[in-house]
Amino acid sequence: MGARVWTAITAASLVLAGCASTTESNIGRTATEQLLLSRAADRAVEGLILPVPVGTRIFVDDAYFRGENSPYAVSAVRAALSEAGFALANNRNDAEAIFEMRAGALSLEQMRRVVGLPDMRVPINETFNIVSIPELSVYSRRDRIGVAEFSGFIYDGKTGAPLGAVTPMIGEYRIRSHKVLMIISWGQQQAMPGERDPGDSWKEF
Repeated sequence: MGARVWTAITAASLVLAGCASTTESNIGRTATEQLLLSRAADRAVEGLILPVPVGTRIFVDDAYFRGENSPYAVSAVRAALSEAGFALANNRNDAEAIFEMRAGALSLEQMRRVVGLPDMRVPINETFNIVSIPELSVYSRRDRIGVAEFSGFIYDGKTGAPLGAVTPMIGEYRIRSHKVLMIISWGQQQAMPGERDPGDSWKEF
């Protein structure tokens, strides 16, 4: 009787164990993609200066600034202005000048070069049946690039009179990986936290 009970318990345990599962959530961007955007934004605002006297109290208006990772980019602009000697206002009423920002680009580019045949999708009949052919290459190179372009204009916080424009601020951050015979890989496979210079992809294994 005891053996039967243990057999039943063991069988029930196996069934329950087989039914168990875990759930993982996936966000819209990988860590590498987020870092590519952040590093590009940092590079875009290097040396930022406004066409008003240093020390002017500035309110950064980001109402029309939209894009992936835009809060980070806005904070990077605010940090650059602070480092340049401008005072930051918490609201419009306390500002001497308003800097209205806009984003020309804040996104990712990807480029792949192949020596050989790239992966293809080939229609095989008139009913639109398609066959996928995998890549057959001797050498391939993949570039992933974060691209940031910001611009804007300045106007008087009290009167609304124009004070000047800010020409486009442009920044890129690129990582590159290589593959030979579709097996041997080297280069920057991912962007590393805290890394400002990805180095030479030919030397990074």
